[in-house]
Amino acid sequence: MAKGAVSRAAARKQKDKWKSKRWYSIRAPRNPWSFKVIGETIAEEDSQVVDRHYEVMQNELDGDFSKMHVKIQFRVTEVVSKDALTEFVGYDLMKDHVRRLVRRERGKIDDTVDLVTKDGYYLRFKPLIISRGRIKASQKQQMRTIARNTILRIGADSTWIEIQKSLFDGTLENSMKDEVTKIQPVKNILFRRVQLLQSGVVVDEGPTLDEIYKMEKSKEVIIEEPESDVLVAAEAGAEISELIEESIVEAPIDEVASVQTSEKSETPDYKSMTVAQLKDLLKEASKPISGKKADLISRLEE
Repeated sequence: MAKGAVSRAAARKQKDKWKSKRWYSIRAPRNPWSFKVIGETIAEEDSQVVDRHYEVMQNELDGDFSKMHVKIQFRVTEVVSKDALTEFVGYDLMKDHVRRLVRRERGKIDDTVDLVTKDGYYLRFKPLIISRGRIKASQKQQMRTIARNTILRIGADSTWIEIQKSLFDGTLENSMKDEVTKIQPVKNILFRRVQLLQSGVVVDEGPTLDEIYKMEKSKEVIIEEPESDVLVAAEAGAEISELIEESIVEAPIDEVASVQTSEKSETPDYKSMTVAQLKDLLKEASKPISGKKADLISRLEE
């Protein structure tokens, strides 16, 4: 066998890997996003999907367009059927957004804070404080200490879910701003990065995946019902039109002709009449008799 024939035979025996792959829906965590679908990924086996990371902008997740610079990160923890379930592992600020905030006449304060939440999650925060004007090194140290103590205090009294909610709605940043402003006016307080270093106790709060499936199916049924009504109405209209067409086709030709002649006989032929006859008809109808024959006919036809 020739070399080319051997290579073609080997190519036919090779398995098409693309056909063996399937799509998985990536769902956000149970709380606080209720397993919302945030994307799709493709793989051959479930084990290949686990531990994959997926990033999405915050405005795409909750519709808050003021957070277009926040990039949220998820990690796939398990696969159920065709759904890849994830956990929130942190978020980053876009670097160009940080560059726009930092100016020459403003003070910049960075820090890294590690804490353990109430339910045992080990987190790392990297806050960023931008002052309205230049500040001294001693003031920077005081503001850094106050911000650190505020994060540690709130983190120790809150669960991981509560910290997530306070991060996304700005509650944690506002609490820090109220404390730090006592030293020096602050323009911006935000977190450059938040990382989940180690998971803690998982709390079963929020709707289950089976409940989400039922809700999604009910929405599909609600959307399909109006379409079915339209189809029924269209079918009924088609049946009515078919009946009308059949009645017209089945009607005898003589009856149709008689109807047409009777309709014509009901309307007199004014053009064959004389002007005197037309004027007599106009007098009976109490209409003006002046004008040409065409004017008299038009008045009678009104």
